[in-house]
Amino acid sequence: MPDKKINCLAVDDEPPALDVLKKYISSVQSLELVGTCADAVEALNFIRQHSVDLLFLDIQMPQILGTDFLRTLKKPPKVIFTTAFRKFAIEGFELDAVDYLLKPISFERFLKAVNKVMDASLNGTLSVENEQQNKTSADPYIYLRSDRKMIKVALSDILYIESLKDYIKVIATSGTVITKQSISSIEETLPKDMFIRIHRSFIVALNKIESYNHELVWIARHELPISRMYRHEVEKILLQK
Repeated sequence: MPDKKINCLAVDDEPPALDVLKKYISSVQSLELVGTCADAVEALNFIRQHSVDLLFLDIQMPQILGTDFLRTLKKPPKVIFTTAFRKFAIEGFELDAVDYLLKPISFERFLKAVNKVMDASLNGTLSVENEQQNKTSADPYIYLRSDRKMIKVALSDILYIESLKDYIKVIATSGTVITKQSISSIEETLPKDMFIRIHRSFIVALNKIESYNHELVWIARHELPISRMYRHEVEKILLQK
């Protein structure tokens, strides 16, 4: 049975901004764009009549700010704010927004925010319906953009991740994926109890480590360095396992 998709509503009074969101949402298999709205009043009517799991909500809109609109909803869906102004970020997080995207929105940053929603869904916090779905769902996963498509990679399959300047190489039991993304940005999306940074260029899966010393870890016949910067934290965590 295919994974249940996350129903998305995009709200923005600027057509070019909506076009960007529509393009990005259509690129992620787990997302389903169920509608677009130009203002908060239209969005309110849509939410009353349709099931919405995730709201991409512009903050500066005519009639009412996106933040004020969100306060009017008794049971709001998960929200990712979109804005051209950093000053709204703090208020957005105070409203329990999953994330906020600063315009112009890059696909890498969009994907990082979406991964947070997927993590929430897999933890059973998105909705009751998704919670029931996730009881029988497969391992948590991420999507990586490669060769002009989104590739699904189960977290449990990942052996380690290597930085290649502006790219990362994800080595998994199912194969290797190279994608344009920084190692620090993907590190923020990975569960801390499953992965650890051992070097400025390497993140490893904790349960895939076969052996280690204070300078190296070994994973599936790969020898990976532990840098001085991360050595203390690595040894601390591994000793607890």
